[in-house]
Amino acid sequence: MNRVFHARITWYHLLFLVLVSVCTVYLVWHKQALGALLFSLVLLVLIECVIHTTYTVTAEGLLVIAKGRFYKKRTILIGEILSIERKRSMTVFNCSVTHFVLIRWGYDKYVALIPVKEKEFIQLIRERIVQS
Repeated sequence: MNRVFHARITWYHLLFLVLVSVCTVYLVWHKQALGALLFSLVLLVLIECVIHTTYTVTAEGLLVIAKGRFYKKRTILIGEILSIERKRSMTVFNCSVTHFVLIRWGYDKYVALIPVKEKEFIQLIRERIVQS
């Protein structure tokens, strides 16, 4: 059975979406059609990426990372995963700015994921590693 985890929307995703939206509105307001069109396309791709990013753990022992319709899917064999751990980015006053799941596989390959249910995601991957 396949298990799908959706990506968490972080504060920097929202900040970037707001900045691009403000730039788009500004360019429309000042009748800069070409710039507004360009920023609208960037905004469309960003929204697509934020909404449709998923991490699928398949019954065949694969981890499929999909970042929307405009990006190529990345497939990782769960048997090749060497480590999976929860990490924190920069900390300010003993509070982490963001946290993510770091997966290391193969020789010198890493990927950082931000699933909504991090503990369940890590637990499922570890169970599948033991099974394979």
